[in-house]
Amino acid sequence: MSKERLGELLIREKLISPVQLKQAQDKAKRDGSRLGFELARMGFINETDLTSFLSKHFGVPSVNLSGIQIPENIVALIPREVAVRHQCIPVNRSGATLVIAMADPSNIYAIDDLKFMTGYNIEVVVASETGIEEAIHKYYGTPAANEIDYDSILGELDLDDVDYVDDEEAADVNDLARASEDAPVIRLVNHILVDAIKRGASDIHIEPYEKEFRVRFRIDGVLNEVMRPPIKLKNAMTSRMKIMANLDIAERRLPQDGRIKLKMGRNKEMDFRVSVLPTLFGEKIVMRLLDKSNLQLDMTKLGFDAKPLKVFKDAIHRPFGMCLVTGPTGSGKTTTLYSALSELNKVSENISTAEDPVEFNLPGINQCQMHESIGLNFSAALRSFLRQDPDIIMVGEIRDFETAEIAIKAALTGHMVLSTLHTNDAPSTISRLLNMGIEPFLVTASLNVIVAQRLARRICTDCKEVYEVPEQTLLDLQVPEDRIKEPIYRGRGGDCTNCNGTGYRGRVALYEILGCGDELKEYILQGYSTAELKAEAIRLGMDSLRMAGIKKLLEGVTTPEELLRNTAPD
Repeated sequence: MSKERLGELLIREKLISPVQLKQAQDKAKRDGSRLGFELARMGFINETDLTSFLSKHFGVPSVNLSGIQIPENIVALIPREVAVRHQCIPVNRSGATLVIAMADPSNIYAIDDLKFMTGYNIEVVVASETGIEEAIHKYYGTPAANEIDYDSILGELDLDDVDYVDDEEAADVNDLARASEDAPVIRLVNHILVDAIKRGASDIHIEPYEKEFRVRFRIDGVLNEVMRPPIKLKNAMTSRMKIMANLDIAERRLPQDGRIKLKMGRNKEMDFRVSVLPTLFGEKIVMRLLDKSNLQLDMTKLGFDAKPLKVFKDAIHRPFGMCLVTGPTGSGKTTTLYSALSELNKVSENISTAEDPVEFNLPGINQCQMHESIGLNFSAALRSFLRQDPDIIMVGEIRDFETAEIAIKAALTGHMVLSTLHTNDAPSTISRLLNMGIEPFLVTASLNVIVAQRLARRICTDCKEVYEVPEQTLLDLQVPEDRIKEPIYRGRGGDCTNCNGTGYRGRVALYEILGCGDELKEYILQGYSTAELKAEAIRLGMDSLRMAGIKKLLEGVTTPEELLRNTAPD
């Protein structure tokens, strides 16, 4: 209900006077609070009378929260920050219906948000604002030291003092700098960064649109909306992040890339790789979180099964040849390459890498950052490496014929070459190299192994449960007929705090390892198609991505939905 509408109704019922309404409206506007709360706080109306009026007007029951005890499992259905944001608290549940006490029962946006978030039908009862605040404090306590309370931070911002600058206007750099140094803006940006770390996010998306501004985190490969700051904060927050990343705040027409280093306690540092992209309604910022402490370099913990792991290790431990890792962006290719380098990293080996960008600093390895603008690309770096007496070379990505040609020549002249390629699966990598212009005999002479990989979300261990999946669904997923009776698991989600109600916590890699043995090399020279190569590779013992996913499904590590999302049928 709008402030104006509520005030008119209260005056009509002769519960307040027009003068009292004006005073409360002015105070509510200054403090950014609700009109009803200010009317009660200023003594113009009794909170009980206001609650009774709202109950009667909207035809919903009223409840005295101090007179009831709400079960913990009911309170846990709604996170504290949501309860604070919508001024509500869950009081009861009956089947698929959740009863919510609200200070403003006309807030349709809040009701829709709660319905979407909980999955329950929402039944509203009205309670006093003070009663709801006391209940939130009683059942949730004060925000934990490690919990980000965005509402309290936003409450400190005086939005009347923040100027919105149209994208077509030339912004004053000094004004942008001053706005970005405003203490609440600094706190808000810092808390977004810290919250992303604590939630285990891999990316932060700060996105401006025509009439809204939102922040999303990518957690376990899926984007989740975290907050929607006021649109007026767009320029101040963007400038703050650009200043932290040592970028030009005056340049808003061109993409920029930078890095933010955040110190977390005494010994932990977190790197954020910052990318700024000009869009129609402002600059979108995406930050990739690079947490070296969470970098998993133990191959047995990445998701490798024993047999494929042996094939991969045998290939990288050969004295020369090329090992390729393929998959889409964000599938964990860099982590797999780093784990291989970690395995090969010895005092006796000279290891050089060409990366764009260097994601993690690995001691004992010579890492080289690419700079296309000055001509330092993968092919130029590779040429230079070959004059540096290398044993092992890692190339971030093979993008063109020139890079592929130099990499293959290096592999044929006594060097171990590791690299990545963007293809859908391992067999199609061979077709990709041939399409680049590499001769088939060079491909067969240089290739040791091709690894295709995907990342599937792991089932949360705290809310893991068995559930019934129709047999036909499992057969459609290509689960072997003799194994469709085995139990299938999922994460219950709901009120689970370990996975924030998603049913998933962490990710596991699915691997397709194509070892390039003599028989397969003969098929490549004979010009077999990708489909024929895949069929022959499976006949020779290769597990496809779908097969690897089925193994994880039957082991209770992931779900049928993740299998469908990450793998294609064979």
